[in-house]
Amino acid sequence: MIWKVLLRIPFLKPSTKAFIQEAGQSRGVTFGDWLHGYIYARWPYLYIGVGTGEHPATRWVLPIWNLLAKGLRYRPRKTERDGHRAFADAYHGKVLTLEAARRLVTVERDIRLENLERIIPYRKARDLILKHPDHIAAMECPCRSSRVNPCKPLDVCLIIGEPFAGFVLEHHPHRARRITPQEAVAILTREHRRGHVHHAFFKDAMLGRFYAICNCCSCCCGAMQAMRHGTPMLAASGYLNHPDAGKCTACGACVRACPFEAIRLENGTVKVDPRRCMGCGVCVSRCKKGVHRLVRDARNGEPLEIQALMRQAMFHRMA
Repeated sequence: MIWKVLLRIPFLKPSTKAFIQEAGQSRGVTFGDWLHGYIYARWPYLYIGVGTGEHPATRWVLPIWNLLAKGLRYRPRKTERDGHRAFADAYHGKVLTLEAARRLVTVERDIRLENLERIIPYRKARDLILKHPDHIAAMECPCRSSRVNPCKPLDVCLIIGEPFAGFVLEHHPHRARRITPQEAVAILTREHRRGHVHHAFFKDAMLGRFYAICNCCSCCCGAMQAMRHGTPMLAASGYLNHPDAGKCTACGACVRACPFEAIRLENGTVKVDPRRCMGCGVCVSRCKKGVHRLVRDARNGEPLEIQALMRQAMFHRMA
Protein backbone atom coordinates (compact mmCIF):
# COMPACT_ATOMS: atom_id res chain seq x y z
CA MET A 1 0.00 0.00 0.00
CA ILE A 2 2.79 2.45 0.87
CA TRP A 3 4.23 2.14 -2.64
CA LYS A 4 0.91 3.12 -4.25
CA VAL A 5 0.73 6.15 -1.97
CA LEU A 6 4.26 7.22 -2.88
CA LEU A 7 3.53 6.88 -6.59
CA ARG A 8 0.65 9.37 -6.24
CA ILE A 9 3.03 12.12 -5.10
CA PRO A 10 3.03 14.82 -7.82
CA PHE A 11 6.13 15.95 -9.69
CA LEU A 12 8.12 12.75 -9.10
CA LYS A 13 10.81 12.18 -11.67
CA PRO A 14 10.33 9.06 -13.82
CA SER A 15 13.45 7.46 -12.35
CA THR A 16 12.14 8.03 -8.82
CA LYS A 17 8.89 6.32 -9.77
CA ALA A 18 10.87 3.42 -11.23
CA PHE A 19 12.84 3.15 -7.98
CA ILE A 20 9.59 3.07 -5.98
CA GLN A 21 8.01 0.47 -8.26
CA GLU A 22 11.09 -1.76 -8.07
CA ALA A 23 11.13 -1.45 -4.27
CA GLY A 24 7.49 -2.54 -4.17
CA GLN A 25 8.32 -5.63 -6.23
CA SER A 26 11.43 -6.57 -4.23
CA ARG A 27 11.25 -9.03 -1.38
CA GLY A 28 11.73 -7.71 2.13
CA VAL A 29 12.20 -4.04 1.16
CA THR A 30 10.54 -1.70 3.68
CA PHE A 31 9.73 1.97 3.37
CA GLY A 32 12.71 2.68 5.63
CA ASP A 33 14.97 0.72 3.28
CA TRP A 34 13.68 2.65 0.28
CA LEU A 35 14.00 6.04 1.99
CA HIS A 36 17.57 5.20 2.99
CA GLY A 37 18.30 4.18 -0.60
CA TYR A 38 16.71 7.33 -1.99
CA ILE A 39 18.83 9.54 0.27
CA TYR A 40 21.95 7.54 -0.59
CA ALA A 41 21.39 7.72 -4.37
CA ARG A 42 20.01 11.25 -4.43
CA TRP A 43 22.78 12.86 -2.38
CA PRO A 44 25.72 10.40 -2.65
CA TYR A 45 28.42 13.06 -2.38
CA LEU A 46 27.05 14.34 0.90
CA TYR A 47 26.33 10.80 2.13
CA ILE A 48 29.80 9.41 1.35
CA GLY A 49 31.55 12.64 2.34
CA VAL A 50 29.92 12.53 5.76
CA GLY A 51 30.62 8.81 6.06
CA THR A 52 34.33 9.32 5.42
CA GLY A 53 34.41 12.45 7.60
CA GLU A 54 35.69 14.57 4.70
CA HIS A 55 32.60 16.70 4.07
CA PRO A 56 32.52 20.05 5.94
CA ALA A 57 28.90 19.39 6.93
CA THR A 58 29.81 16.20 8.82
CA ARG A 59 29.53 17.77 12.28
CA TRP A 60 25.88 18.72 11.92
CA VAL A 61 24.63 16.16 9.38
CA LEU A 62 25.86 13.06 11.24
CA PRO A 63 23.89 13.69 14.46
CA ILE A 64 20.72 14.33 12.41
CA TRP A 65 21.25 11.13 10.42
CA ASN A 66 21.86 9.09 13.58
CA LEU A 67 18.60 10.44 15.00
CA LEU A 68 16.69 9.52 11.84
CA ALA A 69 18.36 6.12 11.72
CA LYS A 70 16.87 5.20 15.08
CA GLY A 71 13.43 5.57 13.59
CA LEU A 72 14.38 3.62 10.47
CA ARG A 73 15.90 0.70 12.43
CA TYR A 74 19.37 1.27 10.91
CA ARG A 75 21.35 0.21 13.95
CA PRO A 76 23.05 -3.01 15.05
CA ARG A 77 20.57 -5.63 16.19
CA LYS A 78 20.82 -7.08 19.67
CA THR A 79 22.32 -10.26 18.23
CA GLU A 80 25.01 -8.28 16.44
CA ARG A 81 27.59 -7.49 19.07
CA ASP A 82 30.10 -6.04 16.64
CA GLY A 83 28.78 -2.77 15.24
CA HIS A 84 31.47 -2.80 12.55
CA ARG A 85 30.29 -6.19 11.35
CA ALA A 86 26.66 -5.04 11.26
CA PHE A 87 27.58 -2.00 9.15
CA ALA A 88 29.70 -4.10 6.81
CA ASP A 89 26.79 -6.50 6.33
CA ALA A 90 24.67 -3.60 5.06
CA TYR A 91 27.14 -1.97 2.64
CA HIS A 92 30.05 -3.86 1.19
CA GLY A 93 32.06 -4.76 -1.88
CA LYS A 94 33.33 -7.91 -3.53
CA VAL A 95 36.81 -7.71 -5.03
CA LEU A 96 36.84 -8.62 -8.72
CA THR A 97 39.66 -9.52 -11.04
CA LEU A 98 39.78 -7.43 -14.21
CA GLU A 99 38.36 -10.29 -16.28
CA ALA A 100 35.47 -10.87 -13.85
CA ALA A 101 34.64 -7.14 -13.91
CA ARG A 102 34.74 -7.05 -17.72
CA ARG A 103 32.31 -9.94 -17.95
CA LEU A 104 29.95 -8.38 -15.44
CA VAL A 105 29.55 -5.19 -17.53
CA THR A 106 28.99 -7.10 -20.77
CA VAL A 107 26.08 -9.29 -19.68
CA GLU A 108 23.54 -9.30 -22.49
CA ARG A 109 20.38 -10.37 -20.67
CA ASP A 110 18.53 -9.84 -17.43
CA ILE A 111 19.76 -11.94 -14.49
CA ARG A 112 18.31 -12.95 -11.15
CA LEU A 113 20.70 -14.64 -8.74
CA GLU A 114 19.67 -14.55 -5.10
CA ASN A 115 21.25 -15.45 -1.76
CA LEU A 116 24.82 -15.74 -2.99
CA GLU A 117 26.06 -16.40 0.53
CA ARG A 118 29.03 -18.50 -0.61
CA ILE A 119 30.28 -15.61 -2.73
CA ILE A 120 28.97 -12.56 -0.88
CA PRO A 121 29.59 -13.45 2.79
CA TYR A 122 27.25 -10.84 4.25
CA ARG A 123 23.74 -11.19 5.64
CA LYS A 124 21.87 -8.15 4.37
CA ALA A 125 22.70 -7.61 0.69
CA ARG A 126 23.84 -10.50 -1.46
CA ASP A 127 21.53 -10.66 -4.48
CA LEU A 128 22.73 -10.08 -8.03
CA ILE A 129 19.69 -8.92 -9.99
CA LEU A 130 20.30 -7.16 -13.28
CA LYS A 131 17.50 -5.52 -15.24
CA HIS A 132 18.63 -3.88 -18.46
CA PRO A 133 22.31 -4.65 -17.75
CA ASP A 134 23.35 -2.64 -20.81
CA HIS A 135 22.09 0.52 -19.07
CA ILE A 136 25.33 1.76 -17.53
CA ALA A 137 26.27 5.17 -16.13
CA ALA A 138 29.80 6.39 -15.51
CA MET A 139 29.54 8.53 -12.41
CA GLU A 140 32.02 10.76 -10.61
CA CYS A 141 33.27 8.77 -7.64
CA PRO A 142 31.81 10.16 -4.38
CA CYS A 143 34.87 8.98 -2.43
CA ARG A 144 37.33 10.72 -4.73
CA SER A 145 35.13 13.81 -5.01
CA SER A 146 35.11 14.23 -1.22
CA ARG A 147 38.92 14.41 -1.00
CA VAL A 148 40.94 17.63 -1.14
CA ASN A 149 43.41 16.22 -3.68
CA PRO A 150 41.63 13.26 -5.27
CA CYS A 151 42.98 10.71 -7.70
CA LYS A 152 41.80 11.36 -11.24
CA PRO A 153 39.84 10.84 -13.37
CA LEU A 154 36.74 11.12 -11.22
CA ASP A 155 34.14 9.43 -13.45
CA VAL A 156 35.11 5.83 -12.72
CA CYS A 157 32.11 4.51 -10.77
CA LEU A 158 29.96 2.30 -12.99
CA ILE A 159 26.28 2.19 -12.03
CA ILE A 160 24.76 -0.86 -13.69
CA GLY A 161 21.18 -1.80 -14.56
CA GLU A 162 17.81 -0.37 -13.61
CA PRO A 163 16.45 1.37 -11.64
CA PHE A 164 19.89 2.56 -10.53
CA ALA A 165 21.53 3.80 -13.75
CA GLY A 166 18.42 5.75 -14.77
CA PHE A 167 18.14 7.34 -11.32
CA VAL A 168 21.75 8.52 -11.32
CA LEU A 169 21.55 9.87 -14.86
CA GLU A 170 18.36 11.82 -14.19
CA HIS A 171 19.37 13.23 -10.81
CA HIS A 172 23.06 13.87 -11.48
CA PRO A 173 23.26 14.98 -15.13
CA HIS A 174 26.42 17.02 -14.51
CA ARG A 175 28.24 14.21 -12.72
CA ALA A 176 27.11 11.14 -14.65
CA ARG A 177 26.90 10.09 -18.30
CA ARG A 178 25.43 7.12 -20.11
CA ILE A 179 28.03 4.76 -21.56
CA THR A 180 28.04 1.53 -23.53
CA PRO A 181 29.29 -1.80 -22.15
CA GLN A 182 32.35 -1.39 -24.39
CA GLU A 183 33.10 2.01 -22.85
CA ALA A 184 32.71 0.44 -19.41
CA VAL A 185 35.30 -2.20 -20.34
CA ALA A 186 37.66 0.58 -21.43
CA ILE A 187 37.26 2.37 -18.07
CA LEU A 188 37.93 -0.87 -16.19
CA THR A 189 41.06 -1.53 -18.25
CA ARG A 190 42.46 1.96 -17.74
CA GLU A 191 41.77 1.87 -14.00
CA HIS A 192 43.46 -1.53 -13.72
CA ARG A 193 46.54 -0.09 -15.40
CA ARG A 194 46.54 2.69 -12.80
CA GLY A 195 46.71 0.02 -10.09
CA HIS A 196 43.16 0.46 -8.85
CA VAL A 197 40.88 -2.32 -7.58
CA HIS A 198 37.49 -3.32 -9.01
CA HIS A 199 34.77 -3.80 -6.40
CA ALA A 200 31.23 -4.99 -7.07
CA PHE A 201 29.20 -3.08 -4.48
CA PHE A 202 26.06 -4.32 -2.74
CA LYS A 203 23.88 -2.36 -0.32
CA ASP A 204 20.81 -3.15 1.75
CA ALA A 205 19.21 0.19 0.90
CA MET A 206 19.80 -0.36 -2.81
CA LEU A 207 17.08 -3.03 -2.74
CA GLY A 208 19.46 -5.46 -1.04
CA ARG A 209 21.49 -6.12 -4.15
CA PHE A 210 24.35 -5.34 -6.52
CA TYR A 211 24.21 -1.92 -8.16
CA ALA A 212 27.71 -0.77 -9.10
CA ILE A 213 31.33 -1.55 -9.88
CA CYS A 214 33.70 0.98 -8.37
CA ASN A 215 37.34 1.27 -9.37
CA CYS A 216 39.02 2.06 -6.09
CA CYS A 217 42.33 3.59 -5.10
CA SER A 218 43.58 2.89 -1.60
CA CYS A 219 44.08 6.59 -0.84
CA CYS A 220 40.52 7.80 -1.62
CA CYS A 221 38.23 4.78 -1.25
CA GLY A 222 36.09 4.88 1.89
CA ALA A 223 35.63 1.09 1.93
CA MET A 224 39.37 0.44 1.74
CA GLN A 225 39.91 3.05 4.42
CA ALA A 226 37.33 1.27 6.60
CA MET A 227 39.15 -2.04 6.05
CA ARG A 228 42.36 -0.51 7.36
CA HIS A 229 40.48 0.55 10.50
CA GLY A 230 39.01 -2.86 11.19
CA THR A 231 35.60 -2.73 9.46
CA PRO A 232 35.40 -5.76 7.11
CA MET A 233 33.61 -4.03 4.23
CA LEU A 234 35.33 -5.93 1.41
CA ALA A 235 35.21 -9.62 0.53
CA ALA A 236 38.20 -11.14 -1.26
CA SER A 237 38.00 -12.18 -4.91
CA GLY A 238 38.29 -15.93 -4.33
CA TYR A 239 41.89 -15.91 -5.52
CA LEU A 240 45.21 -15.60 -3.70
CA ASN A 241 48.60 -14.51 -4.96
CA HIS A 242 51.01 -17.47 -5.09
CA PRO A 243 54.30 -15.95 -6.25
CA ASP A 244 57.19 -17.80 -7.83
CA ALA A 245 59.87 -16.43 -5.53
CA GLY A 246 62.61 -17.96 -7.67
CA LYS A 247 61.89 -15.43 -10.43
CA CYS A 248 61.93 -12.42 -8.09
CA THR A 249 64.62 -9.78 -8.64
CA ALA A 250 63.54 -7.77 -5.57
CA CYS A 251 62.71 -4.68 -7.64
CA GLY A 252 59.91 -3.75 -5.24
CA ALA A 253 57.36 -2.81 -7.92
CA CYS A 254 54.76 -5.19 -6.50
CA VAL A 255 55.29 -3.91 -2.95
CA ARG A 256 54.61 -0.35 -4.08
CA ALA A 257 51.63 -1.39 -6.21
CA CYS A 258 49.74 -3.64 -3.79
CA PRO A 259 46.61 -1.75 -2.65
CA PHE A 260 46.22 -3.93 0.44
CA GLU A 261 49.86 -3.89 1.65
CA ALA A 262 49.98 -7.66 1.39
CA ILE A 263 53.42 -7.94 -0.24
CA ARG A 264 56.85 -7.38 1.25
CA LEU A 265 60.44 -8.13 0.41
CA GLU A 266 62.26 -10.40 2.82
CA ASN A 267 65.82 -11.64 2.41
CA GLY A 268 65.90 -10.45 -1.17
CA THR A 269 62.72 -12.17 -2.31
CA VAL A 270 58.98 -11.58 -2.32
CA LYS A 271 56.59 -12.69 0.43
CA VAL A 272 52.78 -12.51 0.41
CA ASP A 273 50.67 -12.25 3.55
CA PRO A 274 47.58 -14.43 2.83
CA ARG A 275 45.65 -12.63 5.56
CA ARG A 276 45.95 -9.36 3.69
CA CYS A 277 45.88 -10.49 0.06
CA MET A 278 42.45 -9.89 -1.53
CA GLY A 279 43.29 -11.46 -4.88
CA CYS A 280 42.78 -8.29 -6.94
CA GLY A 281 45.53 -9.05 -9.47
CA VAL A 282 47.19 -5.63 -9.49
CA CYS A 283 50.55 -7.20 -8.69
CA VAL A 284 50.27 -9.62 -11.61
CA SER A 285 50.09 -6.84 -14.17
CA ARG A 286 52.79 -4.74 -12.48
CA CYS A 287 55.46 -7.46 -12.34
CA LYS A 288 57.58 -7.65 -15.51
CA LYS A 289 59.19 -10.93 -14.48
CA GLY A 290 56.01 -12.98 -14.17
CA VAL A 291 56.57 -13.64 -10.48
CA HIS A 292 52.95 -13.23 -9.40
CA ARG A 293 49.97 -15.39 -10.28
CA LEU A 294 46.46 -15.70 -8.89
CA VAL A 295 45.32 -19.14 -7.79
CA ARG A 296 41.90 -20.21 -6.55
CA ASP A 297 42.13 -20.44 -2.79
CA ALA A 298 39.32 -21.33 -0.38
CA ARG A 299 40.75 -18.93 2.18
CA ASN A 300 39.59 -16.08 -0.05
CA GLY A 301 36.07 -17.38 -0.61
CA GLU A 302 34.31 -18.03 -3.91
CA PRO A 303 34.76 -15.77 -6.96
CA LEU A 304 31.96 -13.67 -8.39
CA GLU A 305 32.16 -14.93 -11.97
CA ILE A 306 28.92 -14.21 -13.74
CA GLN A 307 29.09 -16.80 -16.53
CA ALA A 308 29.73 -19.64 -14.08
CA LEU A 309 26.89 -18.47 -11.85
CA MET A 310 24.53 -18.28 -14.82
CA ARG A 311 25.44 -21.83 -15.86
CA GLN A 312 24.88 -23.10 -12.33
CA ALA A 313 21.49 -21.38 -12.15
CA MET A 314 20.47 -22.88 -15.50
CA PHE A 315 21.57 -26.35 -14.36
CA HIS A 316 19.51 -26.11 -11.16
CA ARG A 317 16.43 -24.96 -13.09
CA MET A 318 16.74 -27.90 -15.46
CA ALA A 319 17.40 -30.48 -12.72
